[in-house]
Amino acid sequence: MKKIGLIFKESSENRIKKYLKDSGSIFVVGYSGLSSPDLTALRSSLKNSKADFFIVKNSVARRALKASGLETIIKTIEGPCALVFVKEEPVDVSRVLFNFTKEHQQLKLEGGFLKDRVLETKDIEALAKLPTKEVLRAQVVMTLNSPISRFVFVLNNTLSKFVVCLDKIRQKKAG
Repeated sequence: MKKIGLIFKESSENRIKKYLKDSGSIFVVGYSGLSSPDLTALRSSLKNSKADFFIVKNSVARRALKASGLETIIKTIEGPCALVFVKEEPVDVSRVLFNFTKEHQQLKLEGGFLKDRVLETKDIEALAKLPTKEVLRAQVVMTLNSPISRFVFVLNNTLSKFVVCLDKIRQKKAG
């Protein structure tokens, strides 16, 4: 018969492997010193961004990451760490984590993994500072619209000058 601790570790490891299959990105955060209400607030804000916050023993996390072929981020797991599994937009999740670290200095962004790239703390911060999808779409539309707007302005300006010229000719003939 297995000991309860071993069963719990195996269950946690299997859960991490399942999360890894379902998510394209992972962030490793240090949560030492955060209170339980702060962790609850972080969890709920991450749920809104379609991410899961999972606290696990470091040895279990290392074993699961190694089994999944993510040995490169194992070095970021030091001290009390949690894994944040991203289901949809990593930019939104990184923004939530980055903004939370501004309010709670105890939360540390240790690193992560985005698709096939290892992320350091500075990479996560850069990701968090990217504009939202809506802003980027608006910038693209404005960029595409700019040449057309300039062309219309030039045509309109040329037409205005032509009308002014005709008016001057009419005034000269009338006077």
